[in-house]
Amino acid sequence: MTTMQSQEPIYLSRLQHYLFCPRQFALIELEDIWTENQFTAEGQVLHQRVNQADQQKRKDVRTVWALRLSNEELGIEGVADVVEYHKQPDGAETPYPIEYKRGKPKKHSADEVQLCAQALCLEEMHGVAVPEGALFYGEVRRRHPVVFDEALRDLTRQTILACRAIVQTKITPKAKYHAKKCRGCSLIDQCHPKDFGKSAAAWLAQQLTKD
Repeated sequence: MTTMQSQEPIYLSRLQHYLFCPRQFALIELEDIWTENQFTAEGQVLHQRVNQADQQKRKDVRTVWALRLSNEELGIEGVADVVEYHKQPDGAETPYPIEYKRGKPKKHSADEVQLCAQALCLEEMHGVAVPEGALFYGEVRRRHPVVFDEALRDLTRQTILACRAIVQTKITPKAKYHAKKCRGCSLIDQCHPKDFGKSAAAWLAQQLTKD
């Protein structure tokens, strides 16, 4: 079985990038391109508190911030914003991951997949079932519970495999221009989605050779 020990891990946060746009994932992962915009900057501000490693205990809930996660079998790793450990009647603790996001709940499942991947890491790390977690959205200021059912788990595993395929082939997917999605992407100036089929690196090399 191939494990993280024999392959480069996929970072949990990049699963979300893949589901938003496979080309965006490749630009970040293969071509090392990243640019901040208003939306990404707001996300950074929201994460400032939870990105500081710490923990506390209140009654039957132990809360850990900035917890490092990994799943060796799936070849993924990253950091959970917050994990609550809920004490059960038998004394065992059930992990409850919480991911902080700017904005509000989305129509697609990218945020849910990233959170589910955290649950898969916690299950391997602790050897316990993680049935549920939550997404906290900065705009609505409340938790959005997420149940890790088999459909979401399967989508998460398939996303990991799709990301792995891009990493192994080292091929940046062709651009597909979607006005609403592309306008909100921080990489639009590097991606040039209307120049279909070009990688950002190839486009930049072409520009540098022009008179």
